[in-house]
Amino acid sequence: MSADLHHEEHTPRWIKPYGDTHDDGRVQLSFTLPVALDENSKEAARQMALQMGLEEPSVVHSEDMGQGFSFYVVYGQCKHRVDMARIKVAKPEFEVLDKDAINAKIAQTMGRKMVVVGACIETDAHTVGIDAIMNMKGFNGHKGLESYHEVRAINMGAQVDSEDLVARAIEEKADVILVSQVVTQKNIHLDNLTRLSDLLEAEGLREKVILVVGGPRISHELAKELGYDAGFGPGSYAENVASFAIDEWNKRKAA
Repeated sequence: MSADLHHEEHTPRWIKPYGDTHDDGRVQLSFTLPVALDENSKEAARQMALQMGLEEPSVVHSEDMGQGFSFYVVYGQCKHRVDMARIKVAKPEFEVLDKDAINAKIAQTMGRKMVVVGACIETDAHTVGIDAIMNMKGFNGHKGLESYHEVRAINMGAQVDSEDLVARAIEEKADVILVSQVVTQKNIHLDNLTRLSDLLEAEGLREKVILVVGGPRISHELAKELGYDAGFGPGSYAENVASFAIDEWNKRKAA
């Protein structure tokens, strides 16, 4: 058997950024430079875009940010392209249900309320994400888990020690632990998330709870690498998390 047969054949689907006309590669990017705004700094921004691979870049906006910093918007032409036929992003496989269907499925299959304990752990003080999923009002017209009458939602808030979260999960007999983490420049969030997973393993609880993480730069692939069951990024709402949780709970029960 030839080596070529080991590779799945596909029809390439090449795409480039689109600005004014198809495949023109036009893109706009913005960045900050640690220098005061003047003609030299504008040229530095243009040359920076050149080194990034943009052709014929131009600085279309610049702004003094004070104290030796300046902001730039650059417009140019990208020469790179990607093959969409080769891209397959990992994501949790489940059917997203609406609130009523989720409540009905929990009542039918669990016969009790699903217990979800959520928190921003360790040094993370950003509560917007966890509140959007957990709190009654939710976000962007999507009600949070507190509004689901078949869910007992416990939001512990921000800067919660992993030990305290685990202890509360044990106390409440949690079915789901939901963690919100903002990605940090020094990747502290990776240490925080790994530590929580390790703590659950040490307590013999990891396989007994559904462990979910969400955040602005969290992917499902990253979540799985860190020992979580699912990861949810931007655009996720309470119904996404709840649909996954009850689907996963039923899969485990059937196994």
